[in-house]
Amino acid sequence: MLRAIRRFVGAAVLLVLGFLGLLFVQALLARRGDDPPFVNPSREPMRFGTDGAPQLRLVVIGDSTGAGQGAPYAAGIAVHCARRLAGTGRRVSLVNRSVSGATTADVRREQLEPAAALRPEVVLVAAGANDVTSLRRTGAVKRDLRAIVRRLREASPDTRIVLTGSPDVGSSPRLAQPLRAVAGARTRQVNRVIRTLVAGERLTFAPIAARTGPQFRRDRTLFSPDRYHPDARGYATWRAPLDAALREVGYLP
Repeated sequence: MLRAIRRFVGAAVLLVLGFLGLLFVQALLARRGDDPPFVNPSREPMRFGTDGAPQLRLVVIGDSTGAGQGAPYAAGIAVHCARRLAGTGRRVSLVNRSVSGATTADVRREQLEPAAALRPEVVLVAAGANDVTSLRRTGAVKRDLRAIVRRLREASPDTRIVLTGSPDVGSSPRLAQPLRAVAGARTRQVNRVIRTLVAGERLTFAPIAARTGPQFRRDRTLFSPDRYHPDARGYATWRAPLDAALREVGYLP
């Protein structure tokens, strides 16, 4: 019996090591390729709405999802939110500090203070995907986001903060199976932690992964040529949960 148990344990260890090796190789292959060049958004304010209308400052911080990688910038979520807010009779000043590849730790370290200095009325935090792919501990993600929220509120106590969490990384056709399944499970894990922060800190969540992940899994044409980021049609699927979030914070009717 002891010999059989040892054989079973040895086989299980080899299976686990083989699985991890496969994931490692797939991750390396997913990083290869000639991706289209991308430049992060200008840090200069963009203005929307009519001169003389009530002023509203919107700041976007986060990763490539906030920066709009994969589509023309005007088709991304930052400009969409600014236009929606301006459509309610406001003069909106949009500043986008998002950086492609940023984790929540990078947002906290590099984007937070410039964002807080603007004392915005609305902040969109579009981050989480790179915490998924870099396998950061969920406790660290939660601490970083809590620090971001508290610093923004310290600078402007009435600011309204919307978090998107991570999109469904497991929907990406750039990832092969079983890496794609692991990425999907990690997305759900990270977003569950973000949801607990949202509840505890009285924030607003725009659930882009839960609401649109199934669409991306069914329709590969929603991805840009890099097969990872959304294209313009892909970003358009995120508008409904974002509009609902802006409505929840009181800035859309």
